[in-house]
Amino acid sequence: MRDGGGLIKPQLLKSMKKINSIFAAILVVCFYACGSDDGGETPGGGNTETITIPTTGFTSPTSYPNMTLAWEDDFDGAVLNSAHWTHETGTGSNGWGNAELQYYRSENTTLQDGHLIITAKEESFSGSNYTSSRIISKDKQEFRYGRIDIRAALPQGKGMWPALWMLGANIDQVGWPACGEIDIMEKVGGTGIENEIHGTVHWQSGGNHANFGRSTNLSTNTTNQFHVYSIEWTSTAIRWMVDGVEYNVIDTIPADLDEFRRGFFFIMNVAVGGNWPGDPNASTSFPQHMIVDYVRVFQAN
Repeated sequence: MRDGGGLIKPQLLKSMKKINSIFAAILVVCFYACGSDDGGETPGGGNTETITIPTTGFTSPTSYPNMTLAWEDDFDGAVLNSAHWTHETGTGSNGWGNAELQYYRSENTTLQDGHLIITAKEESFSGSNYTSSRIISKDKQEFRYGRIDIRAALPQGKGMWPALWMLGANIDQVGWPACGEIDIMEKVGGTGIENEIHGTVHWQSGGNHANFGRSTNLSTNTTNQFHVYSIEWTSTAIRWMVDGVEYNVIDTIPADLDEFRRGFFFIMNVAVGGNWPGDPNASTSFPQHMIVDYVRVFQAN
């Protein structure tokens, strides 16, 4: 892709998540029983569709040796936490630099049973034939180094392009790619590649765009069950993992990669179409969903 609180105890968060899930279910029942005067909008701004949340998949540890949980968003509550995230909306410049087809709207983001859901839809809006969402933690939650775990289930189909990634916090001053980009997970959907996951970095080398990445093919489905997409990021290297298994690493010691010794912020989005995945076709069904259970940042003690 391109263009672009304090310590929380995991055990307490999980207990709260169970309580909030029960409470959310009661609210949904009340909503449908009592009706709505706002045309079917939830408090979070999305529609009232109930999404099937996968019940299987990998779960990462809640602690690591010699590391502390520095930040986590478990996506509890009725609305997206505004202390963590901001919506980016519209079509960006040249489809967010990639000729993407969607119009990003906040209405395509919902929270359900302790999960973030970004929904890509085939619908006409403001000149675009598709809508989706893109959220960023810029100026709110920024990090340098650590282990990052994101548990997610991904959309599928030709033309779908979900991404969990990071950009350098100095992007407004130096632009892209000089700010650096870390793609924790990207996937382009389509026949035969639905379980292929990509981990990549982008930076500026000698005034030109440089990148390095690798992919891995998972043996299990990326849509119907959760996987944990991770990086371990230090001052000397970045390592990519899926479900704790490393598949890519880059040595960032050279001065040419100094971008990766600065602070970065998160981006989560589902693009539709673009230079890499191509356009959706007749085999692509809508709506499609990216479901994120949690994002955790662990840093060295």
